[in-house]
Amino acid sequence: MLLTFFTNLRAAKVPCTLREYLLLMEALEADLADKSVDEFYYLSRACLVKDERNLDKFDRVFGQTFKGVVSLGDAVEATGIPEEWLRRLAEKYLTDEEMAQIQALGWDKLWETLQQRLKEQKGRHQGGSKWIGTAGTSPFGAYGYNPEGIRIGQDKNRNFRAVKVWDKREFKDLDDTVELGTRNIKIALRRLRKFARTGAAEELDLDATIKETASHGYLDVQLRPERRNAVKVLLFFDVGGSMDWHIAQVEELFSAAKTEFKHMDYFYFHNCLYEGVWKTNRRRREEQTPTWDVIRTYPSDYRVVFVGDASMSPYEVAMPGGAVEHMNEEPGQVWLQRVLDHFPRTIWLNPVPKNHWGYTHSIQMIKDLMGQRMFPLTLEGLDGAMRELVR
Repeated sequence: MLLTFFTNLRAAKVPCTLREYLLLMEALEADLADKSVDEFYYLSRACLVKDERNLDKFDRVFGQTFKGVVSLGDAVEATGIPEEWLRRLAEKYLTDEEMAQIQALGWDKLWETLQQRLKEQKGRHQGGSKWIGTAGTSPFGAYGYNPEGIRIGQDKNRNFRAVKVWDKREFKDLDDTVELGTRNIKIALRRLRKFARTGAAEELDLDATIKETASHGYLDVQLRPERRNAVKVLLFFDVGGSMDWHIAQVEELFSAAKTEFKHMDYFYFHNCLYEGVWKTNRRRREEQTPTWDVIRTYPSDYRVVFVGDASMSPYEVAMPGGAVEHMNEEPGQVWLQRVLDHFPRTIWLNPVPKNHWGYTHSIQMIKDLMGQRMFPLTLEGLDGAMRELVR
């Protein structure tokens, strides 16, 4: 069964190696799981999963490999119910006489009892305490109540009392193909960190304090600047039009970025970058900042991130006067190129699924202008974008 578990993980694209599988085998031989189902779950996850983006895949494979039988019949033989479950069930539901018989014959007797009940039962059973069925108190079955049962054929939890719910997925939002939540964005943005100690000396330097105190013979408190992320980030957000569909995602990205980066500024634009950007959408016509001023104000060591769906008329990118809201004297691609020339570390995040990019000509145009540095707004895409920015 463990080999099947390993091959299932590989089939689900969880990058676990034979070395990691052998490490799990060594851990089991050393009894690190302590014969506990829960401990085995955490032990195998620690040995076989090295990146939290794969936790959801691991949970799904774990549930499929070790869950209770869904179809009563041949699948039971292949499922393999852990011995610990059988031990608990035996202690809970068998008489002292039956327990003595099982101990004399071996723990496989309990499993044989379950198989025998499957053979004897010819149809669906409603209620009761012995047969494998529904809405009863038998230790085997579904949709019933038993303090410690083996759940068979039930699609969800009801009483939170099964010995183990194999198919529980605690990390389903960490799949690298899903759209991001604020927590996941923060995790991905942490790749873009370069710590430095700047500012006022306000943090206790314990090592230096001990050294100076020992050297001088009296308490000599030493302070140092707080260690902060020194990376500087400039964000440009596309707003309005088709971006209205992606407001929730972009808000989460903005919230996470404000938390992760001390040196961060942002501006808004619509569809494509032109000669002016703004900070407040309500007053975007009265209080615009010339794009030239942005380029001249922020040093070239800033990392620049454009966030937009890049979905517009091709004329908005390539032609003077192509903008939909004003008369632009220069094409959008000219302004994008000026930003790229000044900020060498620039990427574009696109909330549109990557497999849809080929259907919109303007997306391909922007992607080409960005030197192919366009990434989808998923955990995998954001991870790739951060790797690009730290080069």
